[in-house]
Amino acid sequence: MTVWAEVFLGIIALATLTTALVQIGVLAAASRLSRRVEALADSIENDLRPVLAQLQALGRDASRAASLATAQVEHIDRFLTNLTERTDQILSGVQSVIVRPAREGVALLRGLRAALYVLRSVRTNGRSRSRVDDEDALFV
Repeated sequence: MTVWAEVFLGIIALATLTTALVQIGVLAAASRLSRRVEALADSIENDLRPVLAQLQALGRDASRAASLATAQVEHIDRFLTNLTERTDQILSGVQSVIVRPAREGVALLRGLRAALYVLRSVRTNGRSRSRVDDEDALFV
């Protein structure tokens, strides 16, 4: 072989060695990066565990509060429905005990007033007729 061939062969060997060293360096950096990412993931996981536990507890508490609120609203609804029904019953009772007899009393008073009016008109008409009859008798 010629000298140039040996020089080029040496350059190729040196380039291959450099490439191998660079690849070893990249693998070492990747290994270190992988360990750091894993440590970061573990750290985040450890930090988030209490937060997730608190969120779960908060969700359970919110669910319990919502169910209690629903029960209270249903209780209030039943109470108001019962109150409305009782109020209707009371008002119906008041109407049957007070309003109907009062209406009948008013009707009775109106009937008496009409009877008195008729009696007065008969009495008044009787007088005017007798006066007219008296005046007719005098006129003749």
